[in-house]
Amino acid sequence: MLDFDMLSNAMTRKTVLCIGDLMLDEFVYGEVARISPEAPAPVIAVQRSEINVGGAGNVARNIAALGARCIFVGIVGDDDSGRVLKAQFDAEPLIEPMLVVDPARPTTRKVRFVSEHFSTHMLRADWEKAEPAAPAIERTLIDAIMAMLPRADIVLLSDYAKGVLTESVVRSTIDAARKLGKRVIVDPKNMNFMAYRGASILTPNRKEFADATRSLAQTQAQIVDAARLSMQQTDSEAMLVTQSEFGMTLVTRQGEAIHVPAYPVKVRDVSGAGDTVAAVLAVAMAAGATWDTALRAANAAAAVAVGKKGTATVSAAELRKKLLPHASLAVEEKIAPTAADLDAQLAEWRGDDLRVGFTNGCFDILHPGHVKVITQARAACDRLIVGLNSDASVKRLKGPARPVQNERARAEVLASLEAVDLVVIFEDDTPLKLITQIKPSVLVKGGDYSREQVVGHEVVAANGGEILLIDLLEGFSTTSLVNRAKRGSS
Repeated sequence: MLDFDMLSNAMTRKTVLCIGDLMLDEFVYGEVARISPEAPAPVIAVQRSEINVGGAGNVARNIAALGARCIFVGIVGDDDSGRVLKAQFDAEPLIEPMLVVDPARPTTRKVRFVSEHFSTHMLRADWEKAEPAAPAIERTLIDAIMAMLPRADIVLLSDYAKGVLTESVVRSTIDAARKLGKRVIVDPKNMNFMAYRGASILTPNRKEFADATRSLAQTQAQIVDAARLSMQQTDSEAMLVTQSEFGMTLVTRQGEAIHVPAYPVKVRDVSGAGDTVAAVLAVAMAAGATWDTALRAANAAAAVAVGKKGTATVSAAELRKKLLPHASLAVEEKIAPTAADLDAQLAEWRGDDLRVGFTNGCFDILHPGHVKVITQARAACDRLIVGLNSDASVKRLKGPARPVQNERARAEVLASLEAVDLVVIFEDDTPLKLITQIKPSVLVKGGDYSREQVVGHEVVAANGGEILLIDLLEGFSTTSLVNRAKRGSS
C-alpha cells in the first residue's frame, strides 16, 4: 500500500501503452423552449459547443492528466475529424500518438445535443464504420504495438467495438505482453470474455458483466461467484465490475472480494466515466499500488468524472482531494472533543456507506514508523480515525517521564497528517471502549502484534470487520529516540 503522494510521484514515472477505438466527441449545449412547427420535435437554441477526444482517446487523456506518459495506438479516417484528433493529441505533451490512417473508414464521431438547463442528453448523432480493421490496417496496428510494447510499464486495451481490437490484435498484444512480464488491463466490449484470455484484469460494467457471464449479477455474492468462474476460464488475475451508483466490486483469484460504495455526488454526465476508471487503475497498478489501493483510487476518480460535464479527465490534484477530503482542514477541525462529536461524525460517514478504519497509540514523538502504519491504514479504508492515549494514560504505560509532548500537541501533529481524518483522545489504558463505540471496518496495528494480541479484535470481528497488521520499520521507536536524546544531552 502507498500513501497518495508516494503513489502520485510514482505515477509520473510510468508509461501506459493504450490501444483502442478513438472517437471525436462533440457536445452541443443549448436551451429548449419550443417545439418545431415542421415536426413534433424539440428545437435546441445552441449556445455553445465543445470538442473532446473521446473513446479510448479519453483514456489516454486521463492517463496524461495523472502525470503519466501514454503511448496511444488507434485508427483515424482520412478526414477532418481525424485531423482534429491528431491536432488534439499533438497538444498533449504526455501523449505519444501512433495513429494509423484508414482511408476506407470515417473517423468515429459522436455529437451529443445537451439541454444546458437540465444537463440532459436529448439526442446523439454518430458517424462511424463499426467493422473490424482490414488485414493490412490490422498488420500495421500490430507492428506499431510490438514496437512500442518494450517501452510500456503496463498495457490497456480500451474496446469500443469499432474495429481496432480485432481478434488478431488482441491476441498478439496479450501474448507479447505476457512474455515480457507486463500486465494487461481490458475495458471490454466483446461479450465473449474468452477473447481476452490471459489479460490481467477486465473492467466491465454490471450489464456487460451479466451478459458475458450469463449471470443475474444482482447481488455481491452473484457477482463474486460469476467472476471467479470467468477468471478461471480466461486465466485472468482479477475482475472489476463497475456498478454506477452501487459502487465497484473487485474479485481477485487470490484473496477476498472487495466492494467499495460509490461516492455521494451530484451526477452531471456519465460519459467517459469508464475511461477514467480504466486509466486510473492502469496508472496506479503500474506505479505499484495494491489491488485495494488501485480500486479506491479508481472509484474516487469516477466520482470526480461524473460530476463534470462532457467527456472529462481527472487530474492528480482532483483525485487527491477526493481521496483525502480532510487533508485541507485545520488541525482543530480534525480532533473530536467529545464522544457525541465522534458519534455525529460516524453517523455522517456511515450514512455515506464509507469504510471506517482505526489505529491507535501514544505517538509521543512522531517518527517514520508511525507514519508508515498511519498511511497504510488510510489506504485500507475511506476514513481513518486515530485513537490517542491521554497524558495520564501514557504515564501509566510508559512511566512518569513520559509523555515528552502533551496530548494536545500530539493530537495536533497527528491531525496535520493528510492520511488522518479524525483524532480521538482516550483516557483508558487500552482503546477497547473507543473501538466498541466506533466498530471500525478495519482495525490496524503494527506487525509486532499477533492478531489475538490486538485489543478490540473480537469486537471488530463480531461486526464483520478485519484486522490488518503492518510490518514495522526497523530502528524506529519513541523510546529509542528519547534515550538517544538523553545520551546526547548528558
